[in-house]
Amino acid sequence: MPTIILSHFNIFCAVTGGFVTLYGLISHYAKERLYMSEPLIATAAGVLFRFGTKWIIPEEYVEFDEISLEETTLAFTRLALGVQLVLAGLQLPGNYVRYEWKSLAMLLGPGMTGMWVVSALLMWGLVPNFSFLHALAVGACITPTDPVLSNSIVKGAFADKNIPLDMRNLIVAESGANDGLGYPFLFFALYIIKYVSHGGEGQPQTGGAHAMAYWFGETWGYVIIMSVFYGMAVGFLARKALQFAKERKWVDYENTVVLPVVLGLFILGTCGLIGTDDLLACFVAGNVLNWDDEYRTETSSDEFQPALDMLINLAIFMWFGAVCPWYEFMHNHGRIPVWRLAILGVLILLLRRLPAIYLLSPKIRQCHNMTHTLFMGYFGPIGVGAAFYLHVALEFLHLVTVDGEVREDAEDLREVLHLVVWFIIMCSIIVHGLSVPVGKLSFKVMRKVERLADAHPKMSGRNFHHRGEERRKSLRASMSVSGVKSDLPLPPTPKRAHLSDAALESGDSEFSLLPRRGRLSQV
Repeated sequence: MPTIILSHFNIFCAVTGGFVTLYGLISHYAKERLYMSEPLIATAAGVLFRFGTKWIIPEEYVEFDEISLEETTLAFTRLALGVQLVLAGLQLPGNYVRYEWKSLAMLLGPGMTGMWVVSALLMWGLVPNFSFLHALAVGACITPTDPVLSNSIVKGAFADKNIPLDMRNLIVAESGANDGLGYPFLFFALYIIKYVSHGGEGQPQTGGAHAMAYWFGETWGYVIIMSVFYGMAVGFLARKALQFAKERKWVDYENTVVLPVVLGLFILGTCGLIGTDDLLACFVAGNVLNWDDEYRTETSSDEFQPALDMLINLAIFMWFGAVCPWYEFMHNHGRIPVWRLAILGVLILLLRRLPAIYLLSPKIRQCHNMTHTLFMGYFGPIGVGAAFYLHVALEFLHLVTVDGEVREDAEDLREVLHLVVWFIIMCSIIVHGLSVPVGKLSFKVMRKVERLADAHPKMSGRNFHHRGEERRKSLRASMSVSGVKSDLPLPPTPKRAHLSDAALESGDSEFSLLPRRGRLSQV
């Protein structure tokens, strides 16, 4: 007899498939007309499915086990970032890192350090009873620029019209590289917390020297440097193997296109097995695979990668909308009042990145003027990368124990990390996702004001222009009747003070989202 099986898998597949299908029917209108970002739409859908319809409740999937839920989200973020970072490396022109290493060095060195310190200072000042060392750990999670959210900025009609190609490439390269380089910032604080704070209680070896030995040896030597060489080796071998197979016509086009995806999965699995930085290895492998620009040129017209990018965006951010601890923002036993969270969110988005970019702009070739600098400083979204480092930190702190229980300071840091990082992620998704639509709406309002002013008899520059013409005609007529030559100089017609009809009808006017002289136009 037929039965209804309401399993979590069936419900999740039905809801996700239905949502993606419905979104696909309006995707062009949403992205190209409303300029809405996919992450924002997917996050809103996740919130709706969690709290509105109650179709997706992540805690039920893991039987309300907090550690299992953290592990599931960590695996999900690794999967999304791994594939996206290989694709990010492939988006860049061949030899890009070699030619643009100066700008990248500024952003990845002093730029990331500045963002880390500024974020930590803001946390230290606004989170009650919170040490600066713990603030450094939280700040490290939100330091990297998210490659998934960055795609909503560097792709689409708005980006093509308003953001120069060299700046888009720099944003892609920075977001790809600094996602993997977040480990040193995070583990600098975590190792000191584990081996120095509270006298290193619960650890067999203690002291600052031991913490720094782990930081230099394990984090820099094994995790960072080894992942760079591993990514270079995998990317190089994949490129040579692909060339070898193509010369002998062993590989078809479909498998050529899907190569970055399976390469990302391979790197995720192997790096996970040996415990090195899979994110950085994925980005490096993507760069090396396209080092001669042959792969990008050959597959530039294929739609598989953009489609996969869209599917990953919708899936991961719908999960974020469902798994985010919305209730705890308001009810966290007074640990962080919601008004402090709100102020912290605003200040992080305004000050985390902009001061560092402004100070470094003379050394960044792509920052041609102040408009470019402000744009580069503002659009540094926080998303999947921050969620990844959040769960890496939670996993590490869960092992800082005394007599089998998580140490008191580590438990407090876990609580603050969970609250603050998720809150900042949601702030970034909402603010950066609405920036372009709000900007376009403001422009349309200003055009409407101009039209209303143009139609008003007292305010209209057009009526003033017509009155000037009428006076000129009347003066010529009177001069002609009186026998005076009509070619004498006449008072000039006052220039119209408002936009022309053509400018008002087109989107290219003085009221562009970005100023005309500093307009971010395609190069």
